[in-house]
Amino acid sequence: MDKENSVQRFLELIRRSHRGKFKIYIGMSAGVGKTYRMLQEAHQLLDAGVDVRVGYVETHGRAETEALVAGLPLVGRRKLFYKGKELEEMDTQAIINLHPEIVIVDELAHTNIEGSSNPKRWQDVVQILDAGISVISAVNIQHIEGLNEAVQEITRVEVRERVPDSVLALADEVVNIDLTADELIERLKAGKIYRPDKVATALDHFFTQENILQLRELALKEVALRVEKKVESEIAAGDKTRRDKLLAVIDSSEKRARRVIRKTARLATYFNAGFVALYVQTDREAPDRIPLANQRYLINNMDLASELGGEVRQIRSNHPIEVVVELCREQKISIVCISRPEFSLFSVISLLRSVVSFRNLLRRLARMNVDLYLLS
Repeated sequence: MDKENSVQRFLELIRRSHRGKFKIYIGMSAGVGKTYRMLQEAHQLLDAGVDVRVGYVETHGRAETEALVAGLPLVGRRKLFYKGKELEEMDTQAIINLHPEIVIVDELAHTNIEGSSNPKRWQDVVQILDAGISVISAVNIQHIEGLNEAVQEITRVEVRERVPDSVLALADEVVNIDLTADELIERLKAGKIYRPDKVATALDHFFTQENILQLRELALKEVALRVEKKVESEIAAGDKTRRDKLLAVIDSSEKRARRVIRKTARLATYFNAGFVALYVQTDREAPDRIPLANQRYLINNMDLASELGGEVRQIRSNHPIEVVVELCREQKISIVCISRPEFSLFSVISLLRSVVSFRNLLRRLARMNVDLYLLS
């Protein structure tokens, strides 16, 4: 390890030691009791003499939850005017100024009102943690970025508000709040989740027995994965051996590139490794030739890779295979992830070029003992 890397590692250790502790409650859906459990814990901490404050809690009008807010010290919310209306947001700076030992922050995936210091609440939480304040928060499984497509396949709904997997990786403790499908449906019918006029629609769409069972499985697996990775990280904390990386090779498409980034990030989590997202810009996609829509897709997907904890590389070259091979050598890549090649049956020349390029890449990587993953 060179001197610069040694210094950076030491500074990171100092930052971590000053950072607050982070606990996340995960649930398969709304109504399982995440907020209720956080507030119960806040009362227990308060009774034990801990300086705990409620930074933000959304009760959704549930009587049981509102009753638990009583008696807990609250941090006043910021009032903002947006489109002619007065709205409230969590006051992150007030929390930092008050500097309690622990703060309760609900709705981790929430998007802040325009004009807030951070676009997302999870960014507020990171800021609070960096200030040395511990945070207890909550999120539903459908709001985790890496699981977005899996959830969409189950529910047929694309969730817009999402939390990067890298935020979950910061957590010191991840706890699953679990209910059976029957228990959750009973809570829904009893009006403990939504207003009575919304119950029938919820039962017919999101809260079907099949959906709940699949989301419950996702939640249980996600928490088990996070616990496993936490144990592995702590065991390997003093390990000086080299950690290999994964490489996600993307193009300027929207959904295909996004899928490759998400799946590579998930694989990196499983392998307890880092990953790099690479876009090779050929002359065909020079700034003056690439469509504006593709430029926007590329920027958004690069931002996604960064949010998921990846390193972003954009390299101009008409020899993408050479770039991939060289980056594998430079970054000590052990696995390269690419989208499944889309061979066009309408163009024999295009088909032949794709096959030759793919075989060439496979051969070069095999010589370097690098695995190639084709992602559907």
